[in-house]
Amino acid sequence: MNTIHYLTDPTLRDLFLPGVITGLAIAIMCAGLSVLVVLKRLAFVGQGISHAAFGGAGVVATLGWMSAAGAVSLGAFGIVFGFCLFAALAIGWLSLKGKTEADTAIGIVLVASMALGAILLTRAAHLHGSSRGVSWESFLFGSMDGISWTDAALGWGSAGIVLFSLWFFRRPMVFWAFDPVVARAMGVREPVMSLVLMTLLALATVTAMKLAGVVLATAMLVLPGACALLFSRRWSVVLWLALLIALAGVVGGLVLGFEADWPTGPSIVVVLAAVFAAGRVYSFLQSRRAASSPTPAALQ
Repeated sequence: MNTIHYLTDPTLRDLFLPGVITGLAIAIMCAGLSVLVVLKRLAFVGQGISHAAFGGAGVVATLGWMSAAGAVSLGAFGIVFGFCLFAALAIGWLSLKGKTEADTAIGIVLVASMALGAILLTRAAHLHGSSRGVSWESFLFGSMDGISWTDAALGWGSAGIVLFSLWFFRRPMVFWAFDPVVARAMGVREPVMSLVLMTLLALATVTAMKLAGVVLATAMLVLPGACALLFSRRWSVVLWLALLIALAGVVGGLVLGFEADWPTGPSIVVVLAAVFAAGRVYSFLQSRRAASSPTPAALQ
């Protein structure tokens, strides 16, 4: 098997093993957030934050800090994160204040950031020559094959921050996610929870984008939670299911990429989408079975 060969061969192991470890970090980081994203109907918000990274990437490329493969240096990470954080907070503030509908605010931020990024990335290609031009395909889909141990450390560091924050705010966050009316009655401050969630989403998005691409970042913030909620509504069960599904998606996608010689990022998305489709079929069959089962009153 190619997978075993890639991970056991001394020459290839150092090339592919950091990508595997980083993929696991992304899965763990995004699993818990994905449940909150789905419950709060923020799937499009995650996409908007992801695409806001185009603006930051444009600035980085203009400064000459982005390689032709679409990778950004660790120093440029802060610029891209700043753009994503600004976009997240802007969307959250406009939505909370009621000045603009959420979908309108997301659309404005998304298209404005992508337009700015397109202009700056094109400008960067002219400024630095074709050798410093940026690959749009690499930026969108990423490449987990060339990840370094420094990138892996960045992924696990970001995952640690996200996990600690979710643990620290676990009680108010759970109430706010599942029943905002009860949360407000118990004194949970909705603006604070929204600010925390948007900040964590920005951190997770820009980290996953740097390491694996925008498409995978968006998928990991939606699909694990969406799949888990098809099987249960209990908070503890949903969290563990989302984590297991995210890990299975990463492992399955990496194996599929190694065996079929596919790009690993899209392979992970395909595996997660297949899990979601299977979950929908399971949910449909369960509802049909429940509808066809006789009620206790009918048996009397």
